[in-house]
Amino acid sequence: MGKPTGFTEWGRVHAPKRDKQERLGDYREFTLPLAAEEAKRQAGRCMDCGVPFCHQGCPLGNLIPDFNEAVYRGRWREAYELLSRTNGFPEMTGRLCPAPCEAACVLAIDRDAVTIEQMEKEISERAFAEGWVKPRQPARRTGRTVGVVGSGPAGLAAAAQLNAAGHTVTVYERDAHVGGLLRYGIPDFKLEKSVVDRRIALMEAEGVVFRTGVDVGGSVSFRELRGRHDALLLAMGARRARELEVEGRELSGVVQAMEYLEHQNRLVGGHGEAQARLDASGRNVVILGGGDTGSDCLGTALRQGAKSVRQVELFPAPPVIRSAENPWPRWPVVFRTSSSQEEGGERAFAMMTKRLEGTEGKLERLHAVKVEVQRSVGGGARLVEVPGSETTLEVDLLILAMGFTGPETTGLEELGVAISPRGTVQVDSRFATSAEGVYSAGDASRGASLIVWALSDGREAAKSIDAYLSGGVSVLPTRGADSPF
Repeated sequence: MGKPTGFTEWGRVHAPKRDKQERLGDYREFTLPLAAEEAKRQAGRCMDCGVPFCHQGCPLGNLIPDFNEAVYRGRWREAYELLSRTNGFPEMTGRLCPAPCEAACVLAIDRDAVTIEQMEKEISERAFAEGWVKPRQPARRTGRTVGVVGSGPAGLAAAAQLNAAGHTVTVYERDAHVGGLLRYGIPDFKLEKSVVDRRIALMEAEGVVFRTGVDVGGSVSFRELRGRHDALLLAMGARRARELEVEGRELSGVVQAMEYLEHQNRLVGGHGEAQARLDASGRNVVILGGGDTGSDCLGTALRQGAKSVRQVELFPAPPVIRSAENPWPRWPVVFRTSSSQEEGGERAFAMMTKRLEGTEGKLERLHAVKVEVQRSVGGGARLVEVPGSETTLEVDLLILAMGFTGPETTGLEELGVAISPRGTVQVDSRFATSAEGVYSAGDASRGASLIVWALSDGREAAKSIDAYLSGGVSVLPTRGADSPF
């Protein structure tokens, strides 16, 4: 291990951030690198405990104590080789993952966890800067082809693995640019798109083919695409948004979060046209939803110059520290403040929208009521309205960030792909659908989840597809295995 007493000598240090006022003036990433000596100390806090629960917390099975020790010893290239064995996109997880590994860190029992997420970013950026990340062509080609529908994290992870196994992979993207959620759903202040472009260029150099502007299920049928390839992977994400079913929903000024975020991402990327209805400048903005998507909308609205921004959550605020019913190593349900929430705006909890009101078709007011959790004797819970707590919010732009209900499945019926009761693509333990040679991974089959789960699902689905194409035996590694891939 790095330093046996490191975790007792050094506290957790977060990566520095650009000044709030400075970063509100642009869309560049807000997090700065750690100093080299500080990175060494943070890696040295990893105690290499006898049972590393961080492995259990990480869906990818990253070799966390191993790469932390390598960083502490100054062996950065070794650290990258260890990290890239299990994670083909550490520059993405190092920026976007909520770090379930840190929640499971043994240090998190009674103190601050190791800075695992930031260390992934430090390692991957050092590797790119030093020129250690190079295209790796497969040793041989199998002659088998795979079509991947969707270029988000699950599709990219699967494509990279299948290409490494020697199959010829074509990724189909509906949009004009590759990246899916990574490009259009994540603001540049969290993930600059040059990071995505860098990885895509690497995959192209390794032999992965990208076809953009292909609307599978629309201009190209799923059946036609299945006929082109020996296997097909459905990785379309879960873009179907949860709706707000109240009076006044039809008023102009009510938009879905992904439409709002995509519009700004296109503008920042230089391939979109400004739309006044999606511009928060000078407007009173209310965001329904307190998750990551809602926070991304908050940061975007602040940068657009909103007059005011209020983020409203349906449920009461979580506790500041873990409750007795939420012990380690479970994900801690505690009060958090995102980088966007640090920058400004207001937060309101336990508020239920009852109706929207406006004049001449334009949104002007949101009527809400306070709610509280009522628990039953049997342990169940439900939200009940608090009498006399009605309130009205002035709003010109209402952004719905209430989550997603599943993928867009139009056209899949022609393949005979079954849809689960939750509205997702139904798969078995091997990520296989009910249709021969058709697989699904990521949010399309799991439902809206974390980037790290999408990457993990993509890798595992690739292994199953490889076994299918190779007669039952896959050359790809299992989760967390010591492998050159």
